[in-house]
Amino acid sequence: MKCFRAALVLGLGAAASAREQSSVTPVQKVIELMEGMLAKGKEEKHAEQVQFAAYKQFCDDTTVDKKRAIKEAEEQIEVLKADIESHTAHAARLEKEIAEHDADIATWKGDVEAASKIRAIDKANYD
Repeated sequence: MKCFRAALVLGLGAAASAREQSSVTPVQKVIELMEGMLAKGKEEKHAEQVQFAAYKQFCDDTTVDKKRAIKEAEEQIEVLKADIESHTAHAARLEKEIAEHDADIATWKGDVEAASKIRAIDKANYD
């Protein structure tokens, strides 16, 4: 029986020591989890850096495009303002000419009416 006990103790001891060697201690498990979290954090950080770099490049490109478009639009505005001033001056000149022509037309109508009255009087005298 002593032999059996000794064998049992030796067998249990060997199994316990093998189990201790093959099993992970709670501290080792925490360290493994933290190392996994660290690796995952580094991967996520790298992915964020790549995504941010792409976003920043998009923003920079868009900013350059928008500034160029604004500059071109401002130049176009200046050209259009100059055109408006030119056309406004031209319209004012034409209004003045129209007023002069209206005055001429009124004078001519008066002359025609006066001439028609004189001819009517002359015709009446002739008849």
